[in-house]
Amino acid sequence: MIVKNALVASVSVAALAASTFTVSAQTDLAALYEAAKTEGQLTTIALPHDWCGYGAVIEAFKAKYPGITINELNPDAGSADEIEAIKANKGNTGPQAPDVIDVGLSFGPSAKAEGLIQPYKVSTWDTIPDSAKDAEGYWYGDYYGVLSFLVNTDLVSKVPTSWADLKGADYANAVALAGDPRAANQAIQGVYGAGLSTGAADAKAAADAGLAYFAELNKSGNFVPVIGKAASTAQGTTPIVVAWDYNALAWRDGFAGNPKAEVVVPSDSVVAGVYIQAISAFAPHPNAAKLWMEYLYSDEGQLGWLAGYCHPIRFNDLAAKGSIPQELLDKLPPAEAYAKAVFPTLDEQAAAKEVITGQWDAVVGANVQ
Repeated sequence: MIVKNALVASVSVAALAASTFTVSAQTDLAALYEAAKTEGQLTTIALPHDWCGYGAVIEAFKAKYPGITINELNPDAGSADEIEAIKANKGNTGPQAPDVIDVGLSFGPSAKAEGLIQPYKVSTWDTIPDSAKDAEGYWYGDYYGVLSFLVNTDLVSKVPTSWADLKGADYANAVALAGDPRAANQAIQGVYGAGLSTGAADAKAAADAGLAYFAELNKSGNFVPVIGKAASTAQGTTPIVVAWDYNALAWRDGFAGNPKAEVVVPSDSVVAGVYIQAISAFAPHPNAAKLWMEYLYSDEGQLGWLAGYCHPIRFNDLAAKGSIPQELLDKLPPAEAYAKAVFPTLDEQAAAKEVITGQWDAVVGANVQ
């Protein structure tokens, strides 16, 4: 446990109770733990336990830092819901106010511009790629994956290998997105990925093409307007779900062969997505929030995400140090499946998000819920 490290002698418990640690790459973790323990709680939001190994990560944090309870809000919320939760609880120090958020990359700059998040640089800050973090520490990439198809092969005999395949008659009442494309980043990227598969030249064109694609899928009866999850896939409500590979792989494992399932990275468009962490500017438990970030960006926290099939943002650093157990590497999909991966820029994501969220109802007309 971190408490074995000596506290700075001049820091009293009373002072810790009133303090809020500032941006620092040299934070004394023992002192931070004491301050967090005084707060006694961390409030998270939108962290399903089967997403990116979060269930195990949360339990590991609680075991490492006893005395801090975790209040988990709305595990199935989307990125937009997380931002709205901060806005709605600016003056609320109760259990409905999130301390931390885990959202799609495009939400970071906008949340910073609106004054909704606060800066903090973890002690491993220098090992996070510059392209995946705000220079001032307001937000920072945590993990990434690529869009894939989770297929219930007990119900789908012909496994689709591309976005184009999903238009076929074999997939009537079968295809769902893992979220509402009017709010959830995973679903927005699903629409964008479908658009890129058509050969669209830029982000707006890809968004328009993606909307047209799902309008066609909806009209043909192939699209199911239900938020796809592990349970809906297993039950057959959504036999095919477009989801990040780390979700799809974890769900497949959870089935334990019942039903049988496959995870496919589509051959005609491989969209990679980076998610980010940030601390609410109005966090009721700011020190617990910072301790949470320190844990997530430690080697232990990063490997926890990798065990949940996410590529942690510090993956290259961990690999260079030889810190990744071989059994974790062996469980990942083959590298060639990711060869054509495209990482949309912030500007591309913002342009696509505006089109998709704003025009889904008018163009596709499917109320996903």
